[in-house]
Order: sequence, then C-alpha cells, then structure tokens
Amino acid sequence: MAVSSRLSFRSPSSLPRTRVKICGITRPEDARAAVALGADAIGLVFHAPSPRCVSVEQAWEIARIVPPFVTLVGLFVNESKLTVRRVMEAVPIQLLQFHGEEEESFCRSFHAPYIKAARMRPGFDLVKYAASHSAAQGLLLDADAEGYGGAGKTFDWSLIPPRLSLPIILAGGLNPGNVVEAVRAVRPWAVDVSSGVEAAKGIKDAEKIAAFIAGVKHADE
Repeated sequence: MAVSSRLSFRSPSSLPRTRVKICGITRPEDARAAVALGADAIGLVFHAPSPRCVSVEQAWEIARIVPPFVTLVGLFVNESKLTVRRVMEAVPIQLLQFHGEEEESFCRSFHAPYIKAARMRPGFDLVKYAASHSAAQGLLLDADAEGYGGAGKTFDWSLIPPRLSLPIILAGGLNPGNVVEAVRAVRPWAVDVSSGVEAAKGIKDAEKIAAFIAGVKHADE
C-alpha cells in the first residue's frame, strides 16, 4: 500500500517501541507461544458469531498461563452489561475492547480501562469519534468490512488524521509481509493482528507470530 510519508503519529524516538497485540487466541498453547515471542497483549473474543469466540471456560484456561505484565484483553460487540460483567467476574481481563456501536457511557460503566474500535472508511470523522470516547485508553482502527472486524483487509492509512487526542492501535489486514510498512507509515502506539498470523481461523502459527513481531521491531529501528 502506498502511503504518504507525511503520516506521522509518533516519531521512532518518542516511544521505546511499538506494542503488539495478538488477538483471537483460542488455545493456551497459542497464548504461551505469543508471550514467549514477545507479545504485549493477548486478545480474547467474546462474540458468538466469530470463529475465534471463546467460552468463559476456554478464556480462563488461557488466562491462567498468561504471565504478569502481559495484558489480557476481552473483546465484546454490542453485548449486554450483564454479559460483560459475568465475563469480567470469571476471567481476569485487564482491558476491555468494544468493537460495536457502544456509547461512551456504556463503555465507562464497567469502571475498567477500555479501548474503542473504529471502522475506517472515506468520510469517517475520526477526530469527532475520538472526542466522543475521550475516556478510552486508545482507538483501535480497523477496516470497514462486513461484520465486526477487518476480515483480513487493510484500509487506506492516509484516512487517519495527523493529530488525534487518543493513542492509535492499528489493525485491519496486518501480517508479517506488510507490518513494517504499516508501522513506519502510521507510527501507532500498538498494532493488532489476528488472521495475519493464523494457520486456520482461531489457530495461530508460531512462525508467523515470530515474523510479525520481528517486523515490528525492525520498523522501530
């Protein structure tokens, strides 16, 4: 993807490194591999239509092997407060990710850190969207694909305005082949990958995770 070099949301020297979230983990062994390879966050999907959805029992088995200082993220899409609270009570989630049409009042009601997904498309006012979720820890920018999630598709990174009030987590079609270009173009706080490091839906490939994280490190140099 050709992207203008004017895009710069952080300079390489302004932060120690770009963080990495591996999302859609469904197996403890995949979480263990991701952590061993240097992932900063593990994403668990609690959205029934997704092929990467996990039960509370699966989530607990994954959570129990995640070590300190690796963030466990719970992804929800237009869920009820009761469902979110039940998951939070059963699984030690440290960061909530809301991927639907949730209002800020809903997101804040759990009194926990959260990030909010934005589906990027021409004409979408990301500055206004960031202001409407001012309590979020950051914005996860994804492709505007059918359903909820980027479906392995990238979006035009030049749609991202040069100044935002919240940190950016770049998602949408990232993989080992394009992550260097993505990080250098956007300079996000973090990157989020799911299908780009999979052997099959919900099954991660350790070699792809290793290559992806190596690419992020290379882009930070």
